[in-house]
Amino acid sequence: MGIGPQSLGKAGMKKGVHACGSPLTKRGLWDNIHAKRKRIAKGSGEKMRKPGSKGAPSAKALKESQS
Repeated sequence: MGIGPQSLGKAGMKKGVHACGSPLTKRGLWDNIHAKRKRIAKGSGEKMRKPGSKGAPSAKALKESQS
């Protein structure tokens, strides 16, 4: 089972209220980074992108995600 939006189903990526009453929110940049670090630790063979490389989050995106 993956950690992407496909494994969460439709409700995992929508804003609203879950059947149990907890709020549903979109996953953010840091959630994605932590999930990838976990997959790497388990031996997925993936690598983190270097800052400034194509596809890596920009410094601006990281700063905005922290606030």
